[in-house]
Amino acid sequence: MKTEDFRRHAHDMVDWMADYLETVEDYPVRSQVRPGDIAARLPLAPPSEGEELSAIFADFKNDVMPGMTHWQHPGFFAYFPGNSSPPSVLAEMLTATLSAQCMLWETSPAATEMETRVLDWLRQMVGLPDGYHGVIQDSASSATLCAILVAREKATGWRANQSGLGNDGRLVFYTSEEAHSSVAKAARIAGVGDEFLRAIPSDDTFAMRTDDLRAQIEADRKAGLKPAGVVATVGSTGVGGIDPLDEIAAICREHDLYFHVDAAWAGAALILPEERGRAAGIEQADSIVFNPHKWLMTNFDCSAHFVRDPDALVKTLGILPEYLKTVGGSEVIDYRDWGVPLGRRFRALKLWFVIRSYGVEGLQDIIRSHIAWAGELAELIDTASGFELMAPRSLALINFRHLPADVVDDAAIDAINERLLAVINDDGRIYLTRNRIRGRFAIRFSIGQTTTTRAHVLDAWRVIQELAAGLTETRVKPEDAC
Repeated sequence: MKTEDFRRHAHDMVDWMADYLETVEDYPVRSQVRPGDIAARLPLAPPSEGEELSAIFADFKNDVMPGMTHWQHPGFFAYFPGNSSPPSVLAEMLTATLSAQCMLWETSPAATEMETRVLDWLRQMVGLPDGYHGVIQDSASSATLCAILVAREKATGWRANQSGLGNDGRLVFYTSEEAHSSVAKAARIAGVGDEFLRAIPSDDTFAMRTDDLRAQIEADRKAGLKPAGVVATVGSTGVGGIDPLDEIAAICREHDLYFHVDAAWAGAALILPEERGRAAGIEQADSIVFNPHKWLMTNFDCSAHFVRDPDALVKTLGILPEYLKTVGGSEVIDYRDWGVPLGRRFRALKLWFVIRSYGVEGLQDIIRSHIAWAGELAELIDTASGFELMAPRSLALINFRHLPADVVDDAAIDAINERLLAVINDDGRIYLTRNRIRGRFAIRFSIGQTTTTRAHVLDAWRVIQELAAGLTETRVKPEDAC
């Protein structure tokens, strides 16, 4: 493609992008296609000759867009937010244009040094003390895997990488029953195995029970096992549970265990000084992760991983073949040794754009608003006839269910709510997700999109009530109403 053609098509696409961001609310939030619909539009074999970009772009709009779920829609209240912002998108365009592989300082000094500086900005923004060193991972899953690998090496005297787990194979890790599935996946990848990952029960606030944690550690020691680490959660995926970090930190010190905190979603809220008390004790962790790509207006992927001892991370993950030796030595950071992949994108650029564009106060205003609107919605649900909260609101996360007055059987209530969720998502105006809380079906509502306003939240509540009422009407036969 010639440069002049690239320029013309780029302008067309940027115009489309701007129009999309302006009109995204016109789309159904969740894609309404059926399985196989998009594949049916795609040729079975690749083209033998090159095609015009205008034709490719037209097919993108006609054949791809119907299969997209619109994460930037202000009615997206599903999962945790995967929000973005115009400054982030523009920075991503520059990143793609430069297309740098930033594995070493030498392969792009600006990428490395900006990552170091911007991660220290984040450290300051969330109130972490000096002594933490940051790196951008692709996801919290990768950061948690790195933490478990470091804990494994420390617990085996740095032997596992060299000789495998062998006689040290009976390592045990601990996390809450509310923890994200990435903890279990990391334990599998690290060779720990499901059998030696303990899911500690949670209390009425969905926080890990530290008395149970202590008892389990002591029982495992007596059984000849080797406790190695604890993964605590700040803002669990299902209900936003927050583990008692101070108490867990004390137990980890007592038993010489590695302490990792998964704050993938809720960590962003720590930019609000008034919310930091929720995570008291986080400053005692060996490592912490939270995702700017969830709640800090920075598009995926951008996960902030902070460690107290970067040397331990490098010792665990670093391998130095001849072809990776470069100038700089100990004077520079080579982030290739701070994560699993060798290859690294210039992720710091979009974070730099976002923080500078919004400023700390602008980002605080957005998150503070989301939390306030969630509090307002939780109160509406709690006082509404025919609805109930299933768990305490956590920041901007709510779990609720429809509770028809004429239905008392738990299984029937579950079935009604499962049906209501399907009707809501098929309707297309908003998008919510499912949950189970203490065995009961719940509807999960998470506020966090960049362009969501209070009006969108209140409109979503009206949609829920409207569709719930319609569902009730279809359950009542005319003869039953006589």
